[in-house]
Amino acid sequence: MEKLLEVKDLEVSFQTYGGEVQAVRGVSFHLNKGETLAIVGESGSGKSVTSQTIMRLIPTPPGKIKNGQIIFNGEDLVKKTDKEMEQIRGKDIGMIFQDPMTSLNPTMKVGQQIMEVLMKHLKMSKSAAKERAIELLRLVGIPMPEKRVNQYPHEFSGGMRQRAMIAVALASNPKLLIADEPTTALDVTIQAQILELMKDLQKKTGTSIIFITHDLGVVANVADRVAVMYAGKIVEMGTVDEIFYDPRHPYTWGLLASMPSLDSDDKAELAAIPGSPPDLTNPPKGDAFAPRNPYAMKIDFELEPPMFKISDTHYAATWLLHPDAPKVEPPEAVKKRLRKLSSNYPQPVIVKESE
Repeated sequence: MEKLLEVKDLEVSFQTYGGEVQAVRGVSFHLNKGETLAIVGESGSGKSVTSQTIMRLIPTPPGKIKNGQIIFNGEDLVKKTDKEMEQIRGKDIGMIFQDPMTSLNPTMKVGQQIMEVLMKHLKMSKSAAKERAIELLRLVGIPMPEKRVNQYPHEFSGGMRQRAMIAVALASNPKLLIADEPTTALDVTIQAQILELMKDLQKKTGTSIIFITHDLGVVANVADRVAVMYAGKIVEMGTVDEIFYDPRHPYTWGLLASMPSLDSDDKAELAAIPGSPPDLTNPPKGDAFAPRNPYAMKIDFELEPPMFKISDTHYAATWLLHPDAPKVEPPEAVKKRLRKLSSNYPQPVIVKESE
């Protein structure tokens, strides 16, 4: 498949009173055209900083891109000036933020905010932009768009505001859409509707999507591939089936074990990952997850693990994949989650390299 975006060895830090926070530490991944990549991890893992760096939205200072490339459509965004990025943002790359109430301008009508994008990037006339704004509101499922186009954000419900934010992001037909926790502030019913809407819109428009979330349950329904982030690094990468049915990193095991189940007969307590993420002003030596990893070995505290290849699409950075490492199975809580997934969905065939 043709790559739309390739991030290579990205390093981003922030200067604070407490020292330099190394928020993103050597992150590399790619996104194919028409694909959805989910980036998951706890708060503070670096996923939002990564997405905002792609848009070149991190404040400089205190933020700084220390190293790496962001190749989008064959061009390195790191080398672009602020003026050049203004032409790319909104036109070629759209972004949906976590809280639409803080992203939408409360003093402007919703229709005007969509029209502004159309008039700036697509050079539409005011009348044509208004017609298109009504079409977009209808496309994202807002009822009575002819009336709603003249209303202000405070007149919309939370779910409708998020739909309006998606309409703004899609206005100029971007090649890439970055959704940063777009459903966190919504109740589960509206959340499901927004996720279904994004899947439907992607089929219609062919837009590539980066979906940022801390919720693995969301990932199962929207992603083609998943990158699991911890302490500013990607620790596991694979197709959605590989991450759910054949996870290899202990951190991914922990995330899966902590997923709530909607099964009425499942009265088991949710598992929790012990401890807290490390202080990235002074990243630990070796594997950053080692202090929280019940399977950590001596080498985990001394050397950082490389990315071990499991298949052509599946990689994980854990010493447990080294040929000399002891054989360790996922904990019972994870196995139980996987069994439930398998009973609900047909299990894919995972081909091991040894086969």
